Amino acid sequence: MAPMPDAPLTCIDFWCKAGSSVERPGEEGLAHFLEHMVFKGSADLAAGEFDRKIEALGGSSNAATGFDDVHFHVLVPPNAAAEALGLLLNLVLSPALRAEAYATERSVVLEEIAQYRDQPDEQMVQQLLEACCPNHPYGRAILGFESSLQASDPEQMRAFHSRCYRGPNCCIAIAGAIPQGLQDMLGQSSLAQLNSEANEAADSADFQAINFQTGRSETHIARLESSRILMAWPLPSANNQAMVMGADLATTLFAEGRRSRLVQHLREELQIVESIEMDITVLEQGSLVMLEACCKEEQLEQVEKEIQHLLQASLSAVPQPHELKRANQLVSNGLCFSLEAPSQVAGLAGSQALWHRSQPLLAPLDHLSTWTGTRLQEDMLPLLQPEGSFTLIAKPLEVE
Repeated sequence: MAPMPDAPLTCIDFWCKAGSSVERPGEEGLAHFLEHMVFKGSADLAAGEFDRKIEALGGSSNAATGFDDVHFHVLVPPNAAAEALGLLLNLVLSPALRAEAYATERSVVLEEIAQYRDQPDEQMVQQLLEACCPNHPYGRAILGFESSLQASDPEQMRAFHSRCYRGPNCCIAIAGAIPQGLQDMLGQSSLAQLNSEANEAADSADFQAINFQTGRSETHIARLESSRILMAWPLPSANNQAMVMGADLATTLFAEGRRSRLVQHLREELQIVESIEMDITVLEQGSLVMLEACCKEEQLEQVEKEIQHLLQASLSAVPQPHELKRANQLVSNGLCFSLEAPSQVAGLAGSQALWHRSQPLLAPLDHLSTWTGTRLQEDMLPLLQPEGSFTLIAKPLEVE
């Protein structure tokens, strides 16, 4: 629990190691589909009853499925937290998965896949992931395959739920105004009983490190508004927090704000890109750094050469103190600003607890001071060189 005494609301966030990466052959898309089906009711709640009751309490609910995990949260007034906790656990741990709702909701998910495939930016990123993470779940869209979903049935989903939603794979985080007695209620809840009954069970996550593929390819995408250069690099997993924070510093130094190296050189000075960004996606089986530059098609070659030159030049000069100070401040501010609301705090606390990284929420910042300019140059910047990347050149598809 993360008390925030001045917060007006309480967030209850249930986390489970049941993201798309634990799907087996034939289950592609089942993790996300199950997220939908959970809200269709439980053994004790009719379809839509959970939402109506949460709204009647003055609250709201939502859920999200990722590569590594899925989480369901409710945000309610403190005096409704105990009732909301019971409703949430009943819904998530005992979904009804009724046959009549299954076919209807499958159509909704299939339409979501169709909409996803109709988004040029989404397709561009998906092609990059498929190329650099072949034969790994991270290279597959979280929404899954239509063929697998069409062939699925409630019994298959029930087996997936039974395999994944068990004690060692689940946790709950509560943040905001914590009403008295809520912790005792949690200790007597169905989640506590699940942990007690399954404490010998193995973790459901079948981890495999990313077998990252370097290389280069080109694609044409319909309705893409501008040409793009996308680059991806592999990094250690989320558990290696020191390297994650180092990568955060490096990507900030390169491409966050007008004074960052890539933005200043390519957009402000040369004016050959519309935008350029570089971010780290932190994942449990291996993280990824991705760069995206948006420019006119006739400037692609020059933009790529300038990016490569700047990355390579970073190896020959230690980052200046003012650069490192600026990057440190931006990374620190980013984490602090992401912990202002109960839902944000519960989300980070839940994720950390689920993956056995229970610690003060700002503990990752302790690693920043270990990243001197020399260490960045020696241990991080060599990992972000052109030869270690996969590069995708995306151009608009000309329609006759």
